Amino acid sequence: MWRWETAGWVPACARPAAGSTFALMKQDLAMTDGGMETVLRFHEGFELPCFASFPLLNDGDGRAALRRYFAPFLETAQRHGLPFVLDTATWRANPDWGPRLGYDESRLAAVNRAAVDFARELADGHAAVTISGVVGPRGDGYVVGERMTPDEAAEYHGWQIGVLSDAGVDRITALTLTYADEAAGIVRAAAANRVPVVVGLTVETDGRLPDGTTIADTVERVDAATGATAEFFLLNCAHPTHIAAGLEGARQLERIGGLRVNASSLSHEELDGAEELDEGDPVALARDNAALQEALPSVGLLGGCCGTDHRHVAEIIAAWG
Repeated sequence: MWRWETAGWVPACARPAAGSTFALMKQDLAMTDGGMETVLRFHEGFELPCFASFPLLNDGDGRAALRRYFAPFLETAQRHGLPFVLDTATWRANPDWGPRLGYDESRLAAVNRAAVDFARELADGHAAVTISGVVGPRGDGYVVGERMTPDEAAEYHGWQIGVLSDAGVDRITALTLTYADEAAGIVRAAAANRVPVVVGLTVETDGRLPDGTTIADTVERVDAATGATAEFFLLNCAHPTHIAAGLEGARQLERIGGLRVNASSLSHEELDGAEELDEGDPVALARDNAALQEALPSVGLLGGCCGTDHRHVAEIIAAWG
């Protein structure tokens, strides 16, 4: 095991340097949900323009669908005696995507707050639930697009992180990030709002981020730019076999504390053009995911992403051991 200190990566058994900052990895297993947007679109029949789920919070049918979506995940966690990380439906509720759906700043802030309140309602009566305020990339999520510097990303994402923090989330989770500088900005914005943060990265079929950077190099760059203040990193929106292609055995992989995998082994480009949901085989997905355990020994959070539902995540939990 390794940990990050200001002077670099050191063995976890080494005595911490005076004044060092490092994140402790969560060793106990926790569970989260699956592919919220794909379930709502393909199973529940919602159109989801811009692949955004947050507008569903504004009507009874949408809220009922979100309750149906989360209920079996919460039941599975309770059955296994696992803590549950409950995400807000705010992946697209940022200042670029919100206006495309008719949300000005005031209305966008209100729906972010409503998402936190709704998550709290869902958690009521369930033990050991962490309310996680979700932020997504400024851009597409599969394509890098226009880049920001860490400072620009901190200013941009700071608005939504501030709203979610003020609404009382337990932590921020950024999902489907495509390059290091945006991730570093999100970590800085979370630190400025005094809220813990988890950084979610996505990879292509070759195991590299969409900008071509390796997982290990991205983790190292983000930690170096932020003093390693993120709680941990997770990998999401990729099939386990794609993730496996990018695991070089580098010590930075000790910072990977979560996996949220896709059901399909198709590439991001192929998934973007798919008109039908590829749900894969839940048992095979769980087996492929469990095969990552040796390379990623610090993983303590398991869930799914595109194409997965509670069946996939239940198999993932069972196979992890």
